[in-house]
Amino acid sequence: MEENRSTSMENKSLQQHINDDRDELDNVNLNPQRRRHIMSELDQLEQYQSNHPDSDYNPNPLELFCDLNPNEPECKVYDI
Repeated sequence: MEENRSTSMENKSLQQHINDDRDELDNVNLNPQRRRHIMSELDQLEQYQSNHPDSDYNPNPLELFCDLNPNEPECKVYDI
């Protein structure tokens, strides 16, 4: 099921991803580990959205990380 979710995420807009995360958090049967993951992801998505208000691009986890941490080594871009 996780594979299907990640595949479908590629076609979603940023707002749809945020809405889906909020809907998932409404599930009272969600396990605590998954809830923490979704809460963290939702926080990052909302921060990304506030940093890019005119974009509806759905960033991947690395793009979210680099948006919040641009000086980290894995986020640096080098000219060759």
